[in-house]
Amino acid sequence: MSEKINVTWKDEMAFETEVNGFKIILDADEKVGGKNRGPRPKPLTLVSLAGCTAMDVISILKKMRVNPDYFNVEVSGELTEEHPRYYHTINLRYIFRGDDLPMDKLQKAVNLSQERYCGVTAMLQKAAKIVHEIVVEV
Repeated sequence: MSEKINVTWKDEMAFETEVNGFKIILDADEKVGGKNRGPRPKPLTLVSLAGCTAMDVISILKKMRVNPDYFNVEVSGELTEEHPRYYHTINLRYIFRGDDLPMDKLQKAVNLSQERYCGVTAMLQKAAKIVHEIVVEV
């Protein structure tokens, strides 16, 4: 199985792509020649990681009959100082709210995502340290 993405230059520092039928404009900050019309590529890497693991966790929790009222994955990445700048450390915070949220099941779902199912994690952990924590808010 393979996937193919095209990124087409529009003007200045703007590029357009289509992913799963959805158009995305990528652009740079004005101080480097862009017009700030869309997200930068590196933060979209963090979006991909958060989305991948979030979908895994919800899918696994549904099978365990655990239904949070609220679920959010917060991601932060620390960039290297030297070029090429890349995320050397990525922190994931899995934030849950709701009643009857057994910590052992939350931990199992997160661990299964991080250790077995999330392909974005598997790819990124070859270049970065990925750490996570689980927060249950009242």
